[in-house]
Amino acid sequence: MKSKEEKLFDGQDKLTNQDSSLSQILKADVKEMSIQISRSELQQLSPAALAYLGDAVYELYFRMHYLLPPKRLDSYHRSVVGQVRAEMQALHLRSLTPDLTDNELEIVRRGRNAATGRPKRVDPETYQQATSLETLIGFLYLTDEARLHELLQKLTLEK
Repeated sequence: MKSKEEKLFDGQDKLTNQDSSLSQILKADVKEMSIQISRSELQQLSPAALAYLGDAVYELYFRMHYLLPPKRLDSYHRSVVGQVRAEMQALHLRSLTPDLTDNELEIVRRGRNAATGRPKRVDPETYQQATSLETLIGFLYLTDEARLHELLQKLTLEK
């Protein structure tokens, strides 16, 4: 007699083959969540507010990335946390910097300057870089999702 988990994972091969279609569905659902924001409303948002949004978008991206093939929840959690730590965000920012436009570099600079507070676990420079990346992601989520997806696709991720 098979356990519930074994029954659940019996169809894993089918799910793996459907990885791209599920990914497309999830991306379509995320696009439906996005809101339209005017230029004047965007200018009212502080870099910290953009970083707040960017943090959520960044984590959601990694949660979706690691969703397939199915795993135990603690495995999902370890994979995602490994990517959304400040050190990895700083590394991702450094890897993307050569591909950023002048406008995007200005958003990064604004995000770096907005990093306030005293980080408990990382040095201030790493924290500033992580906040800069989150600010850029929040900004692009609101203004240019295609560019956001283009940059996120450039990140080197492990499955």
